[in-house]
Amino acid sequence: MNPPTHETVDKKMHFVHQAGQAVFKFAVKKMAELCETVLKRNGLTGHDVDCFIPHQANLRIINATADRVGLDKNKVIVNIDRYGNTTSGTIPLAMHTALEEGKLKKGDLVLVAAVGAGFTVGATLLRWAY
Repeated sequence: MNPPTHETVDKKMHFVHQAGQAVFKFAVKKMAELCETVLKRNGLTGHDVDCFIPHQANLRIINATADRVGLDKNKVIVNIDRYGNTTSGTIPLAMHTALEEGKLKKGDLVLVAAVGAGFTVGATLLRWAY
């Protein structure tokens, strides 16, 4: 639509722009809503969760979601400080981090949540079997 020229580059027409505050609000609201829905369907609350494995896109989103759901901070897995946002790899990588840190054990109730491109959101509840 806008072939690169000196003028279009000077106007920053070829950079990705994101409404950060709007994305933050959406991510926290939707991830928390889905987590609460999944827990409620199973007769549980955030206090019943042994391990929360969120998508590692933004530390503020992770913390705000955990707060809204009532999750113990010690049960929230965070590794964005070490690996950054690895997009679709954040959940499996965070599972590995949880195992390495001894925060994920056989029989644990695990809540997993993510928000991604296109404003897609998902959450699941599982019992760790290993």
